[in-house]
Amino acid sequence: MRQALFTGPAMSGGNVNMLVNIGWIVMLGVMGAGEDLPDLTVKADDTVIAKSCRIVIPPGIVIEDKNDDGVIQITASDIVVEFADGSILQGAKKGTRPDEYQGYGIRLNGQSGVTIRKAKVHGYRCGVWASRADGLTVQDVDASDSRRAHLRSTPMAEDESDWLSPHDNDKRQWLNEYGAAMYIDNSARVTVRRCRVRDSQNGLCLDRVTESKIYDNDLSFLSGWGMALWRCSKNVISRNAVDFCIRGYSHGVYNRGQDSAGFLVFEQCSENVLAENSATHGGDGLFGFAGREALGEAPVPTPDFNYKRRGDNDNLLIDNDFSYAAAHGIEMTFSFGNRFIANRLVGNAICGVWGGYSQETLIAGNVIEENGEGAYGLERGGVNIEHGSKNRILHNKFARNKCAVHLWWDEDASIAKLPWAKANGTDSIDNLIAANVFDHDDLVFQFRGHGDVTIGPNTVIAVGRENETEADYKVIRPKDMQVEPFEAPEHPVYGETRPVGARKDLQGRQNIIMTEWGPWDHQSPLIRLVESTASSQTYEMRGMPGEPHMALVGSGVAGQMIPGKEGAASRYVVTAKEPGVYPYTLEVTAGHYRNSLKGVLMGATWNVTFFNWTKDVDPRENLDGWRQLARGEKAVSVKTSQLMFRFGMGGPSSLKLSPDLTGAKIGPDYFGMIAETRLPLPKGKWKFTTLSDDGVRVKVKGKPVIDDWCWHPPKRDEAVYEASSDQTIEIVVEYFEIDGYAVLEFNLTPES
Repeated sequence: MRQALFTGPAMSGGNVNMLVNIGWIVMLGVMGAGEDLPDLTVKADDTVIAKSCRIVIPPGIVIEDKNDDGVIQITASDIVVEFADGSILQGAKKGTRPDEYQGYGIRLNGQSGVTIRKAKVHGYRCGVWASRADGLTVQDVDASDSRRAHLRSTPMAEDESDWLSPHDNDKRQWLNEYGAAMYIDNSARVTVRRCRVRDSQNGLCLDRVTESKIYDNDLSFLSGWGMALWRCSKNVISRNAVDFCIRGYSHGVYNRGQDSAGFLVFEQCSENVLAENSATHGGDGLFGFAGREALGEAPVPTPDFNYKRRGDNDNLLIDNDFSYAAAHGIEMTFSFGNRFIANRLVGNAICGVWGGYSQETLIAGNVIEENGEGAYGLERGGVNIEHGSKNRILHNKFARNKCAVHLWWDEDASIAKLPWAKANGTDSIDNLIAANVFDHDDLVFQFRGHGDVTIGPNTVIAVGRENETEADYKVIRPKDMQVEPFEAPEHPVYGETRPVGARKDLQGRQNIIMTEWGPWDHQSPLIRLVESTASSQTYEMRGMPGEPHMALVGSGVAGQMIPGKEGAASRYVVTAKEPGVYPYTLEVTAGHYRNSLKGVLMGATWNVTFFNWTKDVDPRENLDGWRQLARGEKAVSVKTSQLMFRFGMGGPSSLKLSPDLTGAKIGPDYFGMIAETRLPLPKGKWKFTTLSDDGVRVKVKGKPVIDDWCWHPPKRDEAVYEASSDQTIEIVVEYFEIDGYAVLEFNLTPES
């Protein structure tokens, strides 16, 4: 029998109903054996809970956290706070954008032994935030629909502004900048079980949480991190689903991930056990990084700070599924003594395991197959380790990887200067590869730079090539080497669910389907823009609860439905009848589903001139001279229907816009562009938008409306132009690139 958690005099008559106004403190008494909880009706912000109770919230009520201290504030230890069936703590009004959610649903700070169960908390920056909450239990909580960013990347092109920055969190940057469905910090012996999160950016963030148990949770289909750990050690994390925690992906177009992950493990998280979790279809399955403090990039906490063996160390990853990631199944860098055992690492776009600067890692008994299809360079395939030492790769089954095992050393002066590197070394030495099966891999071994590796007995079956080794890398092949049989270590596991393999019908990266707010959950109706040109836009429909009916409203446009065949998605194409600017509205109805989409077609012919410039004709200092280069013999002009140039690390000639431009070999650095068009523009307010790296200037009828004429990383600029009548306008877009990544996009939409 459970010990009663109430204190005070006994109360008769069963449950006690109380209406709590702002600032009131709940004073409740003992309820028999402690199984029944008195009801508390919550209608207002700043409800303070000091005794165990059952929360009752009237249907449809919205309670904003107006002062960012929590709508429900738990101020006592050793109490139970349970939500009644059907009660929902809702923080945002219907129609509020998810990136505008603010405040906290449930807050506790400094209370121990608290249990929160059966809560449904939606529409906040953070649903449940607990600090200094030793012994906390969060159970059967649904914290879906928390704050999430509006993603600018589209199925057509990546937007660099969507990248996350998880490298700092000592001041709760994750919570302050990104939000989380649940956030727990500075706590020990915490239990989080059977919780659910959807329609959010981050599921569960653990900040300095130790000796805790996290199991049976489903934190999937999120646009950031399913579960994020910061300075967390000695925890058991088992049987959780953190699938489809992803951004920065369009199948067959780009696979970036943008630092999203099923599990994020940052800044000296050690001695954790992650067992029997499913972390498929993430940016990474697991993204681990020793941390800026560990490397010496951040301020040193004390003058005698010891960098020796600093990192995410001695963690056990066992029996997990880290497959179908946009980047890596497991990324664990600058760390020591980790064990990756009996995991499934299949179909990751870049590689199964990326272990840059890792040491003493055991990679054993894993299934590592079909990795590297979406790689951008030589980092690809099964196991890739740069500057790693004393790593053991044993008893794994490799199959159909671009390269099964790739080890290398290269000049990396910026890393070599760090205190971590000086304390721990950066050589690629003392690595061992033995007792593995290599089956139909394109290349089995690649070793680059200088270093050494020992290769014991392995089984090689029908591979493309077995070995590609540079002269300075020593390969040692001992005779009669004996390798101990594989034996998985004993380890704790909590939970009753079996998430590994539970979503078999969604295997493969082709099932990562992104929307402007995150990954599609494969259950809700979906319509999204998948293709856009100057004269047409194409929408894709999935999961519709009936035959879709499309109503297109707008002059100068026409629509056509293209039914999907053999399971493919249906498409609807909106086309401009003639050149010009045509805003439109598309009303979609299918069964109970209703949606209204607004778009604009901009049919134009741009005259675009590309040219190189030199430092002595810098456009920031000599604009007239720079413009003169556009009229020079080496400048190349092309015609195009839109300005959407994703140069990346290339230049104009890499775009293949015309044979003349390709042959001009205008490279990735120090180039310019001037584009001109005349466009019929209806009366009204219009928004000009650019995405540029580096400088950009937009002129309308000879006057600048956007002027960001300087070096900058990828950046959006906007300006509003009001046409007092129907008119034809001349638009000139000027752009320059210095070096590094480059992009230029121009768009025109109705201001509303």
